[in-house]
Amino acid sequence: MKRIIFFALFIFISSSVFSQTAPPSDLITIEQSFKKLDVLGSVLYVAAHPDDENTRLLAYLAQEKHYRTGYLSLTRGDGGQNLIGNEQGEQLGLIRTQELLAARRMDGAEQFFSRANDFGFSKGPGETLKIWDKEKVLSDVVWVIRKFRPDVIICRFPTTGEGGHGHHTASAILAQEAFTAAADPNRFPEQLKYVKIWQAKRLLWNTFNFGSVNTTNPDQFKLDIGVYNPIIGKGYGEIAAESRSNHKTQGFGSAKQRGEAAEYFKTILGDAPKTDLMDGVNITWARVGAEDISTELSTIQKGFDVDRPDKSVPALVNLLGKVEKVKDDYWREQKTKDLNELIAACAGLWFESYSAAPVYAIGDSIPVETQVLLRSDLAIKVGPILFSDNNTSHAPITVRNKQILPKNTITSFNDKFSGGIITQPYWLKFPHSTGTYNTDYLDEIGFTEQRSLPENIPNSVYITFNILNHNIEFERPIKYKHVDPARGELYEPLVIAPPVTANIGDKDYIFNSKQSQNVVVKLKSFTTTSGSISIKPIDGWKISPDKIDFADKKKGEEWTVDFKVEPTNDKPKTSVFEAVVTANSKEFSMGIKTIAYNHIPTITYFPPAQANLINIDLKTAGKKIGYIVGAADLVPDALRQVGYDVHILTESEIMNSDLSIYDAIVTGVRAFNVDERLPFEQPKLLEYVKNGGNLVVQYNNNAGVLVPQIGPYPFRPVNQRVTDETAKVTILDPTNPVLNYPNKINDADFDGWIQERGLYFVSDIDPKYQTPLQMNDPGEKPNNGSLIVTNYDKGRFVYTSLAFFRQLPAGVPGAYRLFVNLLSNPKK
Repeated sequence: MKRIIFFALFIFISSSVFSQTAPPSDLITIEQSFKKLDVLGSVLYVAAHPDDENTRLLAYLAQEKHYRTGYLSLTRGDGGQNLIGNEQGEQLGLIRTQELLAARRMDGAEQFFSRANDFGFSKGPGETLKIWDKEKVLSDVVWVIRKFRPDVIICRFPTTGEGGHGHHTASAILAQEAFTAAADPNRFPEQLKYVKIWQAKRLLWNTFNFGSVNTTNPDQFKLDIGVYNPIIGKGYGEIAAESRSNHKTQGFGSAKQRGEAAEYFKTILGDAPKTDLMDGVNITWARVGAEDISTELSTIQKGFDVDRPDKSVPALVNLLGKVEKVKDDYWREQKTKDLNELIAACAGLWFESYSAAPVYAIGDSIPVETQVLLRSDLAIKVGPILFSDNNTSHAPITVRNKQILPKNTITSFNDKFSGGIITQPYWLKFPHSTGTYNTDYLDEIGFTEQRSLPENIPNSVYITFNILNHNIEFERPIKYKHVDPARGELYEPLVIAPPVTANIGDKDYIFNSKQSQNVVVKLKSFTTTSGSISIKPIDGWKISPDKIDFADKKKGEEWTVDFKVEPTNDKPKTSVFEAVVTANSKEFSMGIKTIAYNHIPTITYFPPAQANLINIDLKTAGKKIGYIVGAADLVPDALRQVGYDVHILTESEIMNSDLSIYDAIVTGVRAFNVDERLPFEQPKLLEYVKNGGNLVVQYNNNAGVLVPQIGPYPFRPVNQRVTDETAKVTILDPTNPVLNYPNKINDADFDGWIQERGLYFVSDIDPKYQTPLQMNDPGEKPNNGSLIVTNYDKGRFVYTSLAFFRQLPAGVPGAYRLFVNLLSNPKK
């Protein structure tokens, strides 16, 4: 991409996503930066999911050994469960992406991803690689290796299956193949327009001791990474805990480990290390024929004055001139960037760029203020200042000539640019398959540099400083800065939105007759605009009106519109209801969703303006449901869709109110893992059953059940599941009421399920329970632990490991019919 400078502003795509707003400039950071400058080595860690990484090892490699360290997580963790909210699927992947970035800010490593989607638990690598489309994901691993150029690659898991999860084993298989393929010009040759082939020195497996699985061995290469870093004031077990505790959606808050900690490694490919991880790799400046840089750097570091860091700036600028002449392009780029930030820190330069508001519409003019502060006696000039966005430019009005900065006085520069690209996460821009996100389009539109990065390349400002007659350019992403009364100063990403978004009231609309329903669409304008909203025609459905106009809507204005929807016949079917907004003569079909948690930046993305219209043969019995919320629970909303009055129960209501008013009480997924009050409430719930109530308990993880016995009779959740969502379901007890009232369940009700049949089935089932269903994954024994039912005195107790928490929000018709049966006790 070309740059055309009009002395001030210019818009183009940045190739770096790792810049931060005003990086730290404390003495610890400066000291660590000096050490990192003298090390020319890199390590890439490879695994399958967020949380698979060895954070203690990453911290040790990045902050003790000062290698450039990266973690390639093949997936974003979309298929897991959420212990802090109800986000699932893509939304959970967005959160876990940011949790990984928060972890990397703690341990000092960088983060990468492939296009692979976490489609849920997989029992073997064969299934995983087939669903992922092995060659595409392998190309991403090769890309990261060629781009990152690691000297050493480390896998978390082996190819032989000890990692348990099929994704884990597949990550090792792909790393092993990519180790060789990255050095082969005949493999993925299209990449060589942007990167060079690369041969890492060795591929190691970081062996482990997890529970009953111990893969370490005394004869393996060993490192003690439990050392203490006196500069940071922490050991790497302490840093690792801080890093790992960012995985809050997985409940991975970790205790700080101190003292000796051994890590073991088995060589998979390449030369085995004997005394050091980098045996055979020259990690000094001699690697690039610049030994004198190391000598000069040592002299500067020895003469560093902690009270006057700016005294080192002349020598550092002189050193920069030498680094910029290094012939090796990779290390020249890396060390130039590192040295630039060290010079800014020592010079006392602080600079950031802010938008005036958090969200703007595509094409609108966005005011940006860039603030610069010099906190030393150095004579430094600023200018030019450039924007980056989408390779378009406009007339400059910011800094026409270089301007001398005053000492300790903030200088502000104000300008505007046009937001040309909606800030949709790049992997969610287009529909995707079960196994992979669609990222092929990046090459087609010239955004190849975006590939495998954790998030979108940001809208940025590029600021050039003239320091001792040397021009140094820095990137700062444009943020929205605001003050929260409780949390203080906060930074959020700048969001570029469609002119108008359309949020449909519910994800699913359930019809069980020809009766019509109103579908409410909430519209929000992000600019001054007029236009209309319509619904794409759908066979088998009557929708009115055809179109609703709107006029003179102002930025921030919200309003709702109603569409009447009814099926034209009684034939069961599922259709997609899609809203289309025409604004500023262009069509958009996007909603808006904001995800906010304190441990990560606010996430804003634009899901399709769609909902499911589901016409099914569904009978219901009973009306009032009491619900005890578990983890990641969208089931209450799904039940309301079919007409139930769902009340979220409090502890006080459970303990002190008349529960007999409820036709059924349901506990959410993992409630007996996460609700610490349930052990005290459980006797009251069983009393409710005994007196004629109907209690439905959804699955719980076998680890960490808070009560010795969940039901009235014994059973035990175990780590058994059926991951094939198409696995045959055998009805063992066709006369059982849960399969007959009020809906007659048949084989067709198990069609169209997503991700999995169920998880954490039960075992050691007391004979008093009935087991009406049986299923299994290919090659495994039949399992009857997905659904157990028993009458207990006057009432009924149901425990189910079937994945209703996924099926109901996805609008699976048969799952609705079966779950309604679980809620409906014919004796009540």
